[in-house]
Amino acid sequence: MKPQDIVVILKIQSLNDKAANSSVVSWPQRFLAEEIGLSQSEVSAACHRLKEVRLLIFDGRVMRPSLLEFLVHGLKYVFPAKIGKTESGMPTGYATEPLRGMFLASANEPPPVWPDANGTVRGLALQPLYESVPWAAKKDQTLYEYLALVDAIRSGRARERNMAIEILQQRLR
Repeated sequence: MKPQDIVVILKIQSLNDKAANSSVVSWPQRFLAEEIGLSQSEVSAACHRLKEVRLLIFDGRVMRPSLLEFLVHGLKYVFPAKIGKTESGMPTGYATEPLRGMFLASANEPPPVWPDANGTVRGLALQPLYESVPWAAKKDQTLYEYLALVDAIRSGRARERNMAIEILQQRLR
């Protein structure tokens, strides 16, 4: 697997969440590519890998219980968080929805941010799963929330991880 595979499957799940009352379960790869800033061939390869590891079914449905298990138990080992220096960026993890406000922030501790030239928040740089993540998250609030929850699991303290897991369990069951 590659980190962009996680972005692809979370985008598919985000779209499925929005189309919950629709019969749509498959999304054109060209559309996915445009929405998350990947080439169509990268999306195609990601979907192939996701099907191979059984996180995506061949008709395009997300295997939510399997995805949840992987996000909770495997992601932080396969794609560990890489924290950098303080810079401007886009809040992630506990510093944005749906976790924002649930934890007392220390005045001495800057929040995690994805480095972004247009970012408005100063914080500790957290390398996103894929370089296009900040751009894609700005276009889709649901995807942004999924990615922030994933970052809380990858980089957060125990309480932050546990709350992120609880929210993901509610969303993916």
